[in-house]
Amino acid sequence: MKSARWPGIVFLLVTAIGWALNWPAMKILLREWPPLFSRGVAGVAAAVLLMIVALCVGERPRVPAHLMPRMMLASATNVFAWMGFSTLSMKWLSVSEGALLVYTMPIWAMLLAWPVLSRRPSPGGFIALFLGLAGVVVLLSGQGFAFDAGKLAGILFALSAAVLFALGTVITRTPIPVPPITLVAWQVGLGCAPMVVLGWLIEHPALSALKFDGWAVLIYMTLVPMGVCYLAWFATLRYLPAEVASIGMLMVPIMGIVAAALALGEPLGIKEVVAMALTLSGVMLALRKKGGQPASDPKIDAADATPR
Repeated sequence: MKSARWPGIVFLLVTAIGWALNWPAMKILLREWPPLFSRGVAGVAAAVLLMIVALCVGERPRVPAHLMPRMMLASATNVFAWMGFSTLSMKWLSVSEGALLVYTMPIWAMLLAWPVLSRRPSPGGFIALFLGLAGVVVLLSGQGFAFDAGKLAGILFALSAAVLFALGTVITRTPIPVPPITLVAWQVGLGCAPMVVLGWLIEHPALSALKFDGWAVLIYMTLVPMGVCYLAWFATLRYLPAEVASIGMLMVPIMGIVAAALALGEPLGIKEVVAMALTLSGVMLALRKKGGQPASDPKIDAADATPR
């Protein structure tokens, strides 16, 4: 029944809005704290809160020893690389640049499945690649591709986040048999703890540098994108098909870019709109079902949901 989908749509909107606002929130936090340390602290705190929620709903927090290698691999690609590198990219990129580059991930997953799983992309897949790359070219062509070292580093970190997340998705196609909230808590904790350590050793954060705005954003990142949004995402998948939910999540970069334009004064003109239309059209094609199976996108698998 169509009416049964309305709760799923509401939960999907909650998830998308919470994750979208996280993009401009990261830019605000980076004014006061360095990227790895700030994202790591928020992630570790969120992992603790998620584990408490998991216990409250009756999930068992223990992970069998034989599953830990898979858990570590998923944490490295889906959390450390995805969250850490995407946050690092925000030091040099605007939200529109970072979000659209990172959201090319389903296209890379489709391409990596060719050599790894012998799944050749369909003609629509090659069109998706063309559209995605065209969007990136439009987005980055504002200065005639004359990038300084910082801008180039930001692009490389954003693309690395997308490609490594895609690789992790392709090589770990079988869901880890752990209850969903517990699974996310473990992955976030294992992936973010090294960020805290590396951030402390390399970035040398000044704890006193965090002012009211920074504390507000840190609390938001902990409670909403990594807490409320994940619970809402699991609820979404109870009401909506995974493919519908994943395509609906394309609202995240759009809303994030608009929010950054309104809150931070970042550019939002014809170039950004055309880049969004091209890139997200390509991503939508890459997310379409192929051969009766959902496309490779870790965000559409309730048993292996990972942070955005």
